[in-house]
Amino acid sequence: MPDQQIELEKTLTTLKKGGIILYPTDTVWGIGCDATNADAIDKIFSLKKRIESKSMICLVSDFKMLQQYVEEVPEVAYDILKYAKKATTIVYDRPLRVAENIIADDNTLGIRVVRDPFCGKLIRKLKRPIVSTSANISGTSTPKNFEEIASAILEGVDYVVNLPLQNKGAKPSSIIKIGGDSTVKIIRK
Repeated sequence: MPDQQIELEKTLTTLKKGGIILYPTDTVWGIGCDATNADAIDKIFSLKKRIESKSMICLVSDFKMLQQYVEEVPEVAYDILKYAKKATTIVYDRPLRVAENIIADDNTLGIRVVRDPFCGKLIRKLKRPIVSTSANISGTSTPKNFEEIASAILEGVDYVVNLPLQNKGAKPSSIIKIGGDSTVKIIRK
């Protein structure tokens, strides 16, 4: 069994150098980087062959960090997150302190408060959100397990975290958009 502490240090070093990682999240395998590093985000767009107008999400460790990266977290968001049975990403208006190229054209950003212990520790140690996007080339299906990840992705990242995905029946998170007027719209169940 790989040592989680060693993996944490190696992953952190890669992120701090502006590298991109392949890592197990609380949902599926993800490609990630420091969400404040525009060059690293560009590397992910390039690797995924994804058009930049298609935004990616980022992960934060807790509510306190969430509040630092969104101008105003609507009250309803806390209720949704508190009662959500599965990993839930919320699209917020007016994100702050992240790289411009991760913010959608309508000035929104999907952010998920992670439940995965490894991701939580990694984000807390980095002290910044990390990008999370599925580990596939744009237009191909999301890999359900490590074996399904394309070699182009494996070879294109700077570091592959050597830890298993904890959630074996992993599916992408639910995505909910909360408007400035607190209207709630489900984007992906």
